[in-house]
Amino acid sequence: MAQIHAVGISSFPKIALRGIPVHRDNFGCQRKSCFKEINARSSGSRGKMTSQYGLQQKHAVRCQGIQNVMADGTREDVAYSKNTNTGGLRGKLNKVVLAYSGGLDTSVIVPWLRENYGCEVVCFTADVGQADCSAGDLEMDGLEQKAKASGASQLVVKDLKEEFVREYIFPCLRAGAVYERKYLLGTSMARPVIAKVAMVDVAKEVGADAVSHGCTGKGNDQVRFELTFFALNPELQVVAPWREWDITGREDAIEYAKKHSVPVPVSKKSIYSRDRNLWHLSHEGDILEDPANEPKKDMYMMTVDPEDAPSQPEYLEIGIESGLPVSINGRKLSPATLLSELNKVGGRHGVGRIDMVENRLVGMKSRGVYETPGGTILWAAARELESLTLDRETIQMKDLLALKYAELVYAGRWFDPLRYSMDAFMEKITETTTGSVMLKLYKGSVIVASRKSPHSLYREDISSFETGAIYNQADAAGFIRLYGLPTRVRAMLEKGL
Repeated sequence: MAQIHAVGISSFPKIALRGIPVHRDNFGCQRKSCFKEINARSSGSRGKMTSQYGLQQKHAVRCQGIQNVMADGTREDVAYSKNTNTGGLRGKLNKVVLAYSGGLDTSVIVPWLRENYGCEVVCFTADVGQADCSAGDLEMDGLEQKAKASGASQLVVKDLKEEFVREYIFPCLRAGAVYERKYLLGTSMARPVIAKVAMVDVAKEVGADAVSHGCTGKGNDQVRFELTFFALNPELQVVAPWREWDITGREDAIEYAKKHSVPVPVSKKSIYSRDRNLWHLSHEGDILEDPANEPKKDMYMMTVDPEDAPSQPEYLEIGIESGLPVSINGRKLSPATLLSELNKVGGRHGVGRIDMVENRLVGMKSRGVYETPGGTILWAAARELESLTLDRETIQMKDLLALKYAELVYAGRWFDPLRYSMDAFMEKITETTTGSVMLKLYKGSVIVASRKSPHSLYREDISSFETGAIYNQADAAGFIRLYGLPTRVRAMLEKGL
C-alpha cells in the first residue's frame, strides 16, 4: 500500500486564476464558468487513486465511501462511511462543516473533501429567505437526501430569516449604509450570519475541526466568510477548494459529479450568476459582463418591468420606532414578515432595480444588477423620517460614518470592534427617530407623500413665511454679517483694502 503524504494547509499548491467569467452557486459564492479536468485517474480498485500535482506524483489511499459508477450505470456504496482514518490526498481532518446549497459546486465539494482530507463532512444550509424572494432555486425538499447521496454524514438546516433581518439588515438600515452610492449590501449582510451559525456555531455543535465554503479566490465572499471565522473561532481550519483543486469551471465540475455519481441535475448551458436572500436578488455574468449591454427584460425575477407596472399608484405607511421599521399600514409585523410583504408590494410596482459597476474588495471592478424592492422602500422611509428628527450636524456626521459602516460590512468586517462602536453611535442618535412615513409607489419610483413624528424638530410656527413671534427675520442681517466675515476678509485682502 502506498504511503499517505500529508500536506499542511498553508502549503497547498495555488491554482492560477485565468480571468475566466465567474458565477455563484446557489449558496451565493462565486465560481468560474469553465473547467479543467482534474488531473487524477483511478488506479482500478476502489479505495485507491493516483493523482499528480505539478511535477511531483504522490500516491494515497482514497477515502472510503466514495461511490463508483459501474458500467451498467448503477452506483456502489452511496452512503456515508465512517472509515476515514487513513486520511486523504492532501492530509487528514476529522470533521468538516460545509456551507451547502445543493447546487453543483457544493455538491462536488462533499466527495472532494472526503477524498482529499479523509474526513466526515457535515453539510449546513442556511435559510435566509432564498425561496421567499420568489426567485430562489433552493429546494429544501430532498436536500438532505441529496447531501447524503453526495457522501455527507448529515445535513443541518436552520431558519435564519428573522435573525438575518433583525440582527444584520436592520442595523445597516438604521445606519444608512450604502456601498458606492447604490449597493444596499444584500450579499454582504448575509455572509456573516451564515458564517457565524454555519461555520462557527454548527462546527462547535458537531465537534468539527474545520469548515469549508465554495467561494472562489476571485470574489468578496471568501473574505467575508473567513474574517468571521477569524473573529469568532481562530482555531478552526478553513478549506477553500476553489483555491486548492484543479477544477477550473462548470464543465469539469459536471464531469467530476458524474464520475462520483453525485446527483446534480444541471445543464451545461451558461446562466446568470445569482445570489438570493430575503433582502435582495443579484445578477452577474452572461451579457452583464459587458457594461455596455442593457439587461434583458426576462432576467428580472423579483420585480416587474416598471413599464408593465400598474397604472394606479399604491400608498404605504411605514411605521418606525427608534430607527427600525415595525409596521405596514398600522399592522405590526415581525422583521422578516414585514420585509417579505414589502418585497411583494414593491415587486409588483417595479421598485428597487439597480444596475451598477462596483469596486470589489479584491481590487477588480464588477458589474451587477440588483433587485431590492422591500429594501428600497424601507431605506426611503427611514431616511425621510430622519429629516424630521435629526438636526443638521447630526445628519452630516451620520452620513459620513455611514460610508465607513458600509465599507466595513462590504469588506466582511461585521464582527470588527469599529463596526460595533459605530453601531452603538447609530443606535443612540436614532432613539428619537420614531413616527411614520407615507410612500407612493408608482412604476418603479418611491415618492414620499407625508411624514410625521412625535419628536419632530420641524415647527410650522417657526418655518412659516408668515410673521411669527419666535423667529425675527431682522436677526438674519447680523447672522449673515458674522457668518460671511471670512469671505469679506479674503475679498478685502485681494483688493488691497
